[in-house]
Amino acid sequence: MANVALEKSRRSPLSTGSRIRRFFRRYGWGYAFVLPSMLTFTIFVLIPVVWSFLISLQDFRLRGNSRWVGIDNYVEAFTTQSGVFVTALGNTLYYTVLTVTANIFVALILSSLIQPLNKYAQTFFRAAYYLPAVTSAVIIAMVWRWMYNTQWGFLNFLLSLVGLGPVRWLSDPNIALNSITLSTILTIPATGVVLFSAAMGGIPKDFYEAAELDGAGPIRKWWNITLPLIKSTTLYLVVLYTIASFEVFEKVFVMVPSGVGNSTQTIVTQIYQNGFQQFRYGVAAAQAFILFLIIASVAVVQFRLLRSDVEY
Repeated sequence: MANVALEKSRRSPLSTGSRIRRFFRRYGWGYAFVLPSMLTFTIFVLIPVVWSFLISLQDFRLRGNSRWVGIDNYVEAFTTQSGVFVTALGNTLYYTVLTVTANIFVALILSSLIQPLNKYAQTFFRAAYYLPAVTSAVIIAMVWRWMYNTQWGFLNFLLSLVGLGPVRWLSDPNIALNSITLSTILTIPATGVVLFSAAMGGIPKDFYEAAELDGAGPIRKWWNITLPLIKSTTLYLVVLYTIASFEVFEKVFVMVPSGVGNSTQTIVTQIYQNGFQQFRYGVAAAQAFILFLIIASVAVVQFRLLRSDVEY
């Protein structure tokens, strides 16, 4: 009889309070540790994003009553100011394609050159190449602005040595965006070099030894072993650099603070001008959400194209 009673008690459903107490006894410490991060994310990311979306649907005013306008701000984002936002979208896409491609390629080549070196040399070059990452983007932009100076800039000085005249790197609307893009391409992709080096260092040596037994040379080993096995790192860096390129602002703002017509307009400079110079908060919020949708869409495509099923 005692066994039957015990079996029944085991099968009897627990009350809601008992389930909650058992859940927190089992998982409470885990949730306690992640609680600060969850609160920080909620306060500084989630709530501002939701609030920004609500603003994008209003004729928002800091003083006075705001009114709901639906999707009018999204329509206005593409139709006002003679289509400047469309031009900014094209400029941003152009900048993103060139800089992301160049950064991935340069980081991959530098990491491949570092990998065969001994341990101390690898550490030295990783530290040296990572140095630009700890430098303020504003400082880097200011240095490039000085180098591009028409009268006394370093680049025009080099051109004068071969008898060429000065170039208006940042004031000619036909080349200003290319000058900004070039400055990003020529800056060492520090994060890419470090992550690619770490990924290459984690590949088992057995794969290379087996390939050597089959007569594979360095280029074939790099193409058939290294590249496929660092695909997940490549995906991460492509997404990372794409997001950073779509959000380019400080470099444009520092190098051409007054702009060069619309030739250097980007999505974020448009958001800044609408939100903080013209106080059209609804339109700025709508453009910010359009940027969010573009980045999310591009990231989904990149994840599908570059996902890797290789494990080792």
